[in-house]
Amino acid sequence: MANSLIKFTGFFCLFLFFIACNNPPKQQQIADLSQQTADVPFSENEPQPVMEIEQKSSLVLLFDSLGLVDIQQLEPSILVELKYASTDNFTGKVIYPDLRQAYLHPVAAAKLVKAQQLLQEQYPGFSLLVYDVARPLHIQQRLWESVEGTPLSRYVAHPEKTGLHNYGMAVDVTVTDTLKIPLDMGTPFDYFGKKAGINHEVLLLMEGLLTKEQIKNRHILRNVMRQAGFYAIEGEWWHFNACSLSEAKEKNTVIE
Repeated sequence: MANSLIKFTGFFCLFLFFIACNNPPKQQQIADLSQQTADVPFSENEPQPVMEIEQKSSLVLLFDSLGLVDIQQLEPSILVELKYASTDNFTGKVIYPDLRQAYLHPVAAAKLVKAQQLLQEQYPGFSLLVYDVARPLHIQQRLWESVEGTPLSRYVAHPEKTGLHNYGMAVDVTVTDTLKIPLDMGTPFDYFGKKAGINHEVLLLMEGLLTKEQIKNRHILRNVMRQAGFYAIEGEWWHFNACSLSEAKEKNTVIE
């Protein structure tokens, strides 16, 4: 009986030794499998990683072809909220369905960057917020058609006359506070009425149509824009020109 038990024990140990020799540890198996996988040639038929390439809109391609520049590429701190890319404008319609970037002529863009720098030096945490910039004539035509034959037509330039927006030399802009909330300027952007004008603000204050705070906020905007080389216009607190219309026509190409 003892001899039989010894023989069985010896046979069992031999069996375990055989199994261990033919089955390497799990870590070794994983390493072997990884090596085998690495040695397998990559099949051209297997799915390849797809690199997503951002497609430029037709308007961006047009602006690029004319040498206009994206102002946020020059100064990322400038905020952009193109009003005509949403329904939050006087037409109530989306005019720029595929545009989110703000483009300007390089001369105007450089002045806007300067205005942003001046603003942040004088009022840390404040920022310019751009509402509209370069505007092609076919977009101007759509804006004109929305007011043609109405009393509001006097507030929108006829496409045949062209304006500085149509050369990328004008910008519609406001100022935001440290929380990126637009300062109260007394009226919204594209407000059609005398409260939007800048020449009679004292009278508007006396009539109760503007407050001292609203006038102060307008001065903040006008001061930095003028220091940077822009010109304000009488009827719109938000609109600034980088040059005269005659100069723009002489030196630049209208955006069709």
